Amino acid sequence: MKILVINSGSSSVKYKLIDTASEATMAEGGVEKIGLPDGFLKYKRTDGSKAILELGKTDHKGAIQAILNMLTDPNEGCIKSYSEIDAVGHRVVHGAEKFTESVVINDEVKDMIRQCYDLAPLHNPANMTGIEAITALMPDVPQVGVFDTAFHQTMPAKAFMYALPYKFYKEDGVRRYGFHGTSHRYVSQRVCEFLGVDITKQRIITCHVGNGGSITAVEYGKSVDTSMGLTPTEGLMMGTRVGDVDPGALTFLMLKHNLTAEQLQKIINKESGMAGVTEISSDMREIEAAVNAGDERAKLGLDMYENRITKYIGAYAAEMGGVDIIVFTGGVGENQTGLRADVCAPLAFMGVEIDLEANKVRGEEAVISTPASKVKVCVIPTDEELMIARDTEALVGKK
Repeated sequence: MKILVINSGSSSVKYKLIDTASEATMAEGGVEKIGLPDGFLKYKRTDGSKAILELGKTDHKGAIQAILNMLTDPNEGCIKSYSEIDAVGHRVVHGAEKFTESVVINDEVKDMIRQCYDLAPLHNPANMTGIEAITALMPDVPQVGVFDTAFHQTMPAKAFMYALPYKFYKEDGVRRYGFHGTSHRYVSQRVCEFLGVDITKQRIITCHVGNGGSITAVEYGKSVDTSMGLTPTEGLMMGTRVGDVDPGALTFLMLKHNLTAEQLQKIINKESGMAGVTEISSDMREIEAAVNAGDERAKLGLDMYENRITKYIGAYAAEMGGVDIIVFTGGVGENQTGLRADVCAPLAFMGVEIDLEANKVRGEEAVISTPASKVKVCVIPTDEELMIARDTEALVGKK
């Protein structure tokens, strides 16, 4: 089957066309700056080169129309008509407790996604625009929703509940939901295939580390704890997100500086993390360059960033009564060799031993621990789009 995978954001739409028979990517790219006068489509040609098509001001429907036009373009495209697309899989950020797995999208599902708007006001409405655009342009093609939160719905209450008055959970759904679930599910499955082991017998800690980051404890194939919470702000220190912080510090700042809730949201989501501490960048490559140049603030930021990853790995190992496999994925996890070594060094007490030569790999599947290490440490590049395509094919095939 040919599956079009759509990730519709507030100002962008990313896409991949995947042939599930070979699991090969036929086309990929994205429209950026939606709603602005300088919107454009960036795409990869069939020969692997990259190109840009200026679109001007467009909405999400226009963006998806431009993507479909490019896919069927006589010179740049890879298919002759829309009819070759068998189904469309959508990334949907928040499914709350309503979705424990991927689902075929119908009117009832759309209503349930809308009911999650208040939990993900920046993401779910944007995801829905992508669904509605496909509905308008390709009304007969089946669509599937794949939820970032679904994989984490196996967490026990002791892991997902906050110690707030219970009424806020009962009435408002305030609890830890977790995100990056599609990535954590993919890499936990893939690492077991790569190592030739049975996932139902493994305790795995998956570290999805990028500009956004989260860590998940995967016990025998199921998520039992994860670092992100009600929103993607909780947990690790990230590129611009604060991660774990004393809530009393936030109320202190609100009162002292007379901040509105909206101003505080901007600070903790857009102005904190590595960018906030270093005042250099949220890009780890620029931070590493600054560290190598002797910048003390960059060194502080990197130390904080690595320390929190180590701390979560240690906590989840304790929670599961041990760990068999640690996986690094995401833009930083797949490429920053020094970070992986630094994160694992304090874990020597658990029998973690990194092979510094094997650790030189970037963006490739690899075992980076020594043969003597009691815990396998691996790099597994994530492929959320492939996971979405697989789910879409499986569900559409059931219809």
